[in-house]
Amino acid sequence: MSQAQAQAQSQLALVKRDVVDVVAVKVREFQTRGEIHFPANFSPENALKSAWLILQSTVDRNGRPALQACTKDSIANALLDMVVQGLNPAKKQGYFIVYGNQLVFQRSYFGTMAVTKRVTGAKDILPMVVYEGDEFEFEIVRGKKRVTKHVQTLKSISGGNIIAAYCTIIFPDDSEFTEIMTWDEIQAAWRKSRQNPDKEGSTHKEFPQEMAKRTIINRTCKAYLNSSDDGSLLFHHINRADDAAEEAEVMEEIAQNANKEIVDVDYDVVVDLAGAKPEEPAPQEPPQSKEESASFAGGSGASGSAEDEQMTLGPDF
Repeated sequence: MSQAQAQAQSQLALVKRDVVDVVAVKVREFQTRGEIHFPANFSPENALKSAWLILQSTVDRNGRPALQACTKDSIANALLDMVVQGLNPAKKQGYFIVYGNQLVFQRSYFGTMAVTKRVTGAKDILPMVVYEGDEFEFEIVRGKKRVTKHVQTLKSISGGNIIAAYCTIIFPDDSEFTEIMTWDEIQAAWRKSRQNPDKEGSTHKEFPQEMAKRTIINRTCKAYLNSSDDGSLLFHHINRADDAAEEAEVMEEIAQNANKEIVDVDYDVVVDLAGAKPEEPAPQEPPQSKEESASFAGGSGASGSAEDEQMTLGPDF
């Protein structure tokens, strides 16, 4: 084993000890205090083991390992969000994504369905696509949507022209919660994706009906979860994970666009109508403020001091 490999393994061991093991202890504390109850088929220990294996091969957009690029604080909170929601990345219920130096755990639509069923006890979650030519009717009663008629034909399905999608959550008492999205709304949601859905050969282009179902499932489940927040630890982490992902994505976009502003410089064009050679003024250097001098000498102000780089586990620890 080379010295570099030995050093890398040592760093991984430190991260596991300082982050993953601490998260495991915190989860056991939640269980001991009765603040959280997991489904019978969910093992927090197995989920953390799966997450650790996946994290070791997760990289940012520049190919840098996530365990090196991200703060320990964000890694710990991403793992805690995953476990408290009762999700396992090995079951494709969520993904770890790097935004700058922040690691976030984002639920997949499988994960969103699992959390919704766990929280609400829902019997089923049914997504449907509406094609041009379908007979589709719905009503709104006291602000709640309800599909009253949807008839499809082989002709409308084979046409493949999607005009909408809807999803219905069915509860144990047979009550329902339905959300509807138009095709324009679905495409607007896709444009926010990092997967470049407009690219030829993308999953969105090849399987629009399946991707539309995923989109409406996420919209419906999130809408219901937001309306039924009971302030519990589980809901805290459901909301925290969503907020952290949105905030990290916005901050990364701001950072990427920070140096792309176009600066227009005014200049004068001198035309010598008399044929005489104009005087050329001596070149002058623009005045430089003390703050500008300090910024060039000390590097970017965003880098911070050594104290700023010290990492402490987040508010949940």
